[in-house]
Amino acid sequence: MAVQYFSILALISAIAFPIAYVWIKGAEYIIIQQRWIFVCLFLLPLSVVYEVVMHMRNWLAFKLYSSPQRHQQRVKKVQEQVKRWKEEGQQRPMCTARPGWMTVSLRVGKYKATHERIDINLMDVLEVDTKSRVVRVEPLVTMGQLSSTLLPLGWTISVLPELDDLTVGGLIMGCGIESSSHKYGLFQHICVGFDVVLADGSLVHATKEENSDLFYSIPWSHGTLGFLVAAEIKIIPAKKYVHIHYQPVYGKEETTRAFEQESRKVEENEFVEGLVYSENEAVVMTGTFTDTPESDKINAIGYFWKPWFFKHVEKYLKAKETKVEYIPLRHYYHRHTRSLFWELQDIIPFGNHVVWRCLLGWTMPPKISLLKLTQGEILRRLYEQHHVVQDMLVPIETLAQALSCFHKEFELYPLWLCPMYLPSIPGMVHPQGAKGQMYVDIGGYGSPKVKDFNATRCLRNVEAFVREVHGFQMLYADSYMTREEFRQMFDHTLYDKLRKELDCHKAFPEVYDKVSRSARI
Repeated sequence: MAVQYFSILALISAIAFPIAYVWIKGAEYIIIQQRWIFVCLFLLPLSVVYEVVMHMRNWLAFKLYSSPQRHQQRVKKVQEQVKRWKEEGQQRPMCTARPGWMTVSLRVGKYKATHERIDINLMDVLEVDTKSRVVRVEPLVTMGQLSSTLLPLGWTISVLPELDDLTVGGLIMGCGIESSSHKYGLFQHICVGFDVVLADGSLVHATKEENSDLFYSIPWSHGTLGFLVAAEIKIIPAKKYVHIHYQPVYGKEETTRAFEQESRKVEENEFVEGLVYSENEAVVMTGTFTDTPESDKINAIGYFWKPWFFKHVEKYLKAKETKVEYIPLRHYYHRHTRSLFWELQDIIPFGNHVVWRCLLGWTMPPKISLLKLTQGEILRRLYEQHHVVQDMLVPIETLAQALSCFHKEFELYPLWLCPMYLPSIPGMVHPQGAKGQMYVDIGGYGSPKVKDFNATRCLRNVEAFVREVHGFQMLYADSYMTREEFRQMFDHTLYDKLRKELDCHKAFPEVYDKVSRSARI
């Protein structure tokens, strides 16, 4: 009987396991490959409504309610919450009450559930001071909000990171870069002042001259030194168009040579960017401001019926032709927004089809926060196993090696190349030695094609390479480094000193404990 029982059990297992495997794989395929159904039917309409409401709210707030007095009242509420936390015995560390799904990072921090959440509802442009050439903003102001406020006034900021939903606070506490960074540095480098509520509830102003240690330590600190409640950012006069030059290049050597050459032309090029389409094909783009375009070469690439920008660029690569055109400034700033660089081609495969663009392109893109909110555990796990979203900053001299490393570990294209000047100043991120250095951000977004891709192994290999060449990883993305490796990559000298002086150990976790893979779901 026992033999018969085990024979039946073995038979059932032999039938059931393959069926279960096929069912699971089929479900995974539908969740990943057919997600467009849910996105198109639900998330796109919700995103349109959200965008309209927020646009009206921001316009009214700036026109009717933005005043230093109201801002001060909101900041006092933040201070009161921190002081109450202190009076009640500092039971657990603090963090902002903003839900994790609202951030641009693909992950949600576990710490939100175990920390004291401080409500920081600060999302207004406070003042545009054209005499001092400074805009004063609250931390939840987005790049879309800031550009739509400044450009009609004839001004802009010199580093305006790409996606509409990126916030000032996230770009300062984390990192922000754009194709003008070869000239102006990172987003943090165009900031001239921060207002911060500290662990004791006091409000301090930090600049290069006043509370300078705090000023240099706030960038990359991810809210672990205090709560940012306002920032002052340099502005520059805006022109109406960007005169952009597309240069197809072939072969890794020619790609790295042309890209580095154009990146070092700081006075000639206002913008430099590269899109790498394969191991041996890329397009290097350079741009300058202008008010006098050639009318037959104007391309308002931001209109919803236009092709996605990376597809538009790719046609010059295929045609093997150099081209110039004029793009309206705001369209240029947000050229990758409609397709979320190229991430949307995996979510809505037909999103760049001319019929879709003309009929429903105006609904694009879905809000990143809504994509995260509706992701679910299965999809989150599958994305971790089969998807990469990473930005690595490496010295520009190591670009060829870095491209080889990305190809070996990911075989993922397109890749985004964005040069940046990194000055030698105090803080967590600076070059080796006493002089500033040109770096390049390599952005990889999508599903790796490399055989036997393993997220943990492959990402750790890339992280090891980046540490070896004295580079840095953007911390919105998954980081698999140990605490010791993390401290090897990022200089904690001034940061540790500030945390001790400001009594942050009970008030805030360390950066590593907020951004490591083990700290996020």
